[in-house]
Amino acid sequence: MAVTPSSISLEALDLDPAFALHRGGKLETRSTVPVNDADDLALAYTPGVARVCTAIAEQPELVNDYTWVSNVVAVVSDGTAVLGLGDIGPAAAMPVMEGKALLFKQFANVDAVPICLDCTDVDALVETVVRLAPSFGGINLEDISAPRCFEVEDRLRELLDIPVFHDDQHGTAIVVLAALRNAARLTGRSLGDLRAVVAGAGASGVAVSRILLNAGIGDIAVSDSKGLIHQGRDGLNPVKEALARDTNRAGLRGSTEQALAGADVFVGLSGSTVPEGAIASMAPGAIVFALSNPTPEVHPEVARRHARVVATGRSDFPNQINNVLAFPGVFRGALDVRATTVTENMKVAAAEALAAVVGDDDLSADYVIPSPFDERVAPAVTAAVAAQARADGVARR
Repeated sequence: MAVTPSSISLEALDLDPAFALHRGGKLETRSTVPVNDADDLALAYTPGVARVCTAIAEQPELVNDYTWVSNVVAVVSDGTAVLGLGDIGPAAAMPVMEGKALLFKQFANVDAVPICLDCTDVDALVETVVRLAPSFGGINLEDISAPRCFEVEDRLRELLDIPVFHDDQHGTAIVVLAALRNAARLTGRSLGDLRAVVAGAGASGVAVSRILLNAGIGDIAVSDSKGLIHQGRDGLNPVKEALARDTNRAGLRGSTEQALAGADVFVGLSGSTVPEGAIASMAPGAIVFALSNPTPEVHPEVARRHARVVATGRSDFPNQINNVLAFPGVFRGALDVRATTVTENMKVAAAEALAAVVGDDDLSADYVIPSPFDERVAPAVTAAVAAQARADGVARR
């Protein structure tokens, strides 16, 4: 039974199972050592703890061995782009950040702390996270609106020597690349054979475009609310200017729908609607990833009339593009080798490992990406990310 949050009665709210589950929050802190007597207390706290503090003061890197820092991630948001709800503020963002922390622990045994900040200025966000950073082994940025999210992440990556990862960008990008690799394999093509159209130039749209370029996509055109992004278009911010330089080699102009004519791939990350006729105009064996939630750009059943492979962001259709397939393993791998950053190669390695979970015998139009509950996923991504961190020279062990 669904109820409206405007009700003042907690009992009434709890009739909705979502509210009932969230009562009291989804997280708690538990100790890993016993404190049953005076001897335990003397070791866990004073005077024993002083010896550990002194050692860390003399050798700061020991913090990773004698505290929880090396296994804990800060999940940081300012509440400006929460799910499909928009700018709802830090307090309303907390259930999502708690959920993210829960998934870190569930899927990769990474401890995570939700931190919702009451500031939206880029300088304030960066300064706050930098001051918090000594307590964490990694920073997962979440639900920060574009284009500020790009600057926040870039500046934090420059200032910190721990992994900084904006999941709305890179988690989505990793899973899209993995699914697209398998969709291309299913249809007998390589990424280099494909012309893609990405609708949406926000955080996820830009990151998806970038990882596809890095992985060798044949060509890609990106659109925003004003149409296709191309060189010479007025009013582009610096992020979109860079996209204009690096994408759309065909020089297409106009609308998303016009660009889809003859295209091999559509990736929807815009919240807009794409008519059936535009999907029908795509090339034979088309691949459609309509990822806006809860309403995809085109209904999957409609897209299937014309496309070979269809994916969405929803759990009630096949081929769910879900970030939980990526971020737990990415951080687990980065933390395990104490990486100083997450490189572009590490993201591509994560995507390749995720794609490889789907074997040739299992690959089908309804199975180009594994389930989040497939127990092979996190270990595969973890191993690939750790190995690539060592290969890229960013691992400290």
